Amino acid sequence: MKILKFGGTSVGSPERMTKLLNIINPAERQIVVLSAVSGTTNSLVEISSKLLKEDKESAITLINKLKESYNQFVATLLPAEEFREEGQEIIDYHFGFLANLANDIFTPIEEKVVLAQGELISTTLYHIYLKSIGVKSVLLPALDFMKIDEDHEPDVPFTTAHLIPLIEKHSDINLFITQGFICRNSFGEVDNLRRGGSDYTASLIGAAILAEEVQIWTDIDGMHNNDPRIVKGTKPIAKLSFDEAAELAYFGAKILHPQSVFPAQKYRIPVRLLNTMEPKAPGTLIAAESERGKIKSIAAKDGITAIKIHSSRMLLAYGFLRKVFEIFERYKTPIDMITTSEVAISLSIDFTDNLDSIVAELQDFGTVDIDHDQTIVCVVGDFRAEKHGYASRVLEAVKHIPLRMISYGGSEYNISLLINTEDKVEALRSLHNRLF
Repeated sequence: MKILKFGGTSVGSPERMTKLLNIINPAERQIVVLSAVSGTTNSLVEISSKLLKEDKESAITLINKLKESYNQFVATLLPAEEFREEGQEIIDYHFGFLANLANDIFTPIEEKVVLAQGELISTTLYHIYLKSIGVKSVLLPALDFMKIDEDHEPDVPFTTAHLIPLIEKHSDINLFITQGFICRNSFGEVDNLRRGGSDYTASLIGAAILAEEVQIWTDIDGMHNNDPRIVKGTKPIAKLSFDEAAELAYFGAKILHPQSVFPAQKYRIPVRLLNTMEPKAPGTLIAAESERGKIKSIAAKDGITAIKIHSSRMLLAYGFLRKVFEIFERYKTPIDMITTSEVAISLSIDFTDNLDSIVAELQDFGTVDIDHDQTIVCVVGDFRAEKHGYASRVLEAVKHIPLRMISYGGSEYNISLLINTEDKVEALRSLHNRLF
């Protein structure tokens, strides 16, 4: 069985929703994971924000505006009266529910329920559409089998135990529709997966049922070997390892969340990135093994702040690094890159909410320098120790650009460079010309 995930743009209009059958094959057993219709989640976030601020009038106005767009959506998607009425009942129910929330106490718990409405609507409308054209399908409520624990980690064994019986109950049906993003938490409340959203759902389902393949359908034909918005002549990457894909996703490749394919990686389920607009394009295959001896891609991550701690009195002192890391841990601030010398540590972060407090504590160790507006440029490929020449090619390409930090050897899959953000475009283009 294959898992096919379609993002918000892939179901963003009635026309696009109807064209999914150009990709989905009802003759094969498949679970189709759908996101909310594009724009819906942003609207629901705005509605929740108004309700949390007790601005009920503005919330009702936004609810009515979103409902009207769905009234038109249903009228176009379901022209036959019988099914149009069924679709309209769904819209009336969900938006009546939202309107009722405006008349009650609204907390972050209700906010999660509001955010779930987009996926609940899109999947139900698609199920009705399939029924209207005579295609049999089963609507599987994700809230019945997707669960996270008290640490917000997904419970894959729970999904296996509750999803497989639902599938086996319908042995005569090939096509199953379910919601991405949403789940229940350890208290049984409606919640969401946050990291990677619907991609994460597809990966978790693939892992839970040991699927043949997970397909992530977006509006881009796979991961490219550079940022196509900046660099001309980029090409899709045919094959990546899970580790290479995670590096690219973490350092700027927006097509995929870095943690969304971890479940598939753990259970060795191949993931394929494909383009809804060009279904015949080969896309990118992410699997356990990849092509060796190649540089695969370049990605960039903006919004980085560099911190340098210079402390000659801590020369070779035991526990120095641990004490530094404990400061960042206390303030729940992840570190992206780190380099060390005998008397200094340089590191980078992208979460700066607690920067002033962190710097105040770091100054107990020595002088602290801060550089804002930095960018990490990550070159991903085969950088194993026995491979030679690749690092020099990377550095040769950026010899005319000031480098704040270089990270090499922490991974077999990348070299990372920290540069001023104003030099990013030049760095990406120069690396592309030199490496590809």
